[in-house]
Amino acid sequence: MNPEDIKYHREHTWIRTSGRKATIGITDYAQDALGAIVYIDLPEVDISVEAGSEIGEIESTKATLSIISPVSGRVIEVNEGLPESPEIINEDPYGKGWIAILEIDDMSELDDLMDASEYEEYVEEGGK
Repeated sequence: MNPEDIKYHREHTWIRTSGRKATIGITDYAQDALGAIVYIDLPEVDISVEAGSEIGEIESTKATLSIISPVSGRVIEVNEGLPESPEIINEDPYGKGWIAILEIDDMSELDDLMDASEYEEYVEEGGK
């Protein structure tokens, strides 16, 4: 079940906002499709990112996934514990498995993202 308090990007990233701050991560669907995550390349703090751009990479025993930023902004924090324990993403993708926190440039970009039911429908239709 996908949390209702977050928005979803078609590249299987999620975003939870608090004012202009946005926590992002990959969805449960993405971590499940990847299988056991063995490596993560985090974005650098203080870089500016564009909505839809790659900000990092996750490798699993099955595949590699680009981490796509759902909004434009500046990276203000990354989850420093993930490189040593990337399996946290498998265990808790919407909680302790968060990837980065951004300061959002344009709040209207959130309107382009899906809510939980839209994302669920997207995944059921093959969402690739």
